[in-house]
Amino acid sequence: MLRFSANLGFLWTELPLPAAVMAAAKAGFDAVECHWPFDVPRSEILAVLTATKLPMLGLNTRRGNVDAGDFGLAACVGREDEARRYIDEAVNYAAAIGAGSVHVMAGRTDGDVAAETAYCDALAYAGAAAARHDMMVLIEPINQRDVANYHLSTVEAGVATIKQVGLGNIKLMFDCYHIQIMQGDLIRRIEANLDFIGHIQIAAVPDRAEPDHGELAYKDILLALDAAGYDGFIGAEYRPAQSTEAGLGWLETAKGWQK
Repeated sequence: MLRFSANLGFLWTELPLPAAVMAAAKAGFDAVECHWPFDVPRSEILAVLTATKLPMLGLNTRRGNVDAGDFGLAACVGREDEARRYIDEAVNYAAAIGAGSVHVMAGRTDGDVAAETAYCDALAYAGAAAARHDMMVLIEPINQRDVANYHLSTVEAGVATIKQVGLGNIKLMFDCYHIQIMQGDLIRRIEANLDFIGHIQIAAVPDRAEPDHGELAYKDILLALDAAGYDGFIGAEYRPAQSTEAGLGWLETAKGWQK
């Protein structure tokens, strides 16, 4: 069954986060997810999730010093203590609001052995912390066009990292937008790596707007995903071409694909 989650890092960004959760519920989404909710009191998020009965799927660790170009720290050699603080913060916040996962952001690196070692160590720490709350850790391959030198940029590299860490609660965030830009062949990649996929995200390629145009035939991709046995949510992580409401026609269409 296809179920859709609104990524509130991109959708309804003009609203405070609790109001954005309400908007997602009204629009017919089945769940929500976010990026960095840490400035919003946990009690406010928990209250609106309870009121709407929407699950909060997950959130991200902080990026670091954004002005200096940071895009996560987990693989950044010499910044291990900061990375662990961000992991603790994200896991504790997620646990308090009942979120199911934390996306541990790798950061920009040279891609060398030292960076991968730091990454695996950080993920082992995160996986153990998340397991205490029955949560999942997600890692996301991100394309090099949008985020140059991001440490993780292919599905296969992510699977190799997961195997190296060796914890069952570390999975891939398979963002179709990023993977199409870096690798393509999405249906075969999903089928080959389904056991390692914890969450799917969608957006149009190449403009990252609503998933109703562009290079990817999402009807074929998502029906193949469902047929392969994926039972999670599909995260709508796109940048609306106009307002969020103006572009939501795709959601009703997509919900009808299995009828």
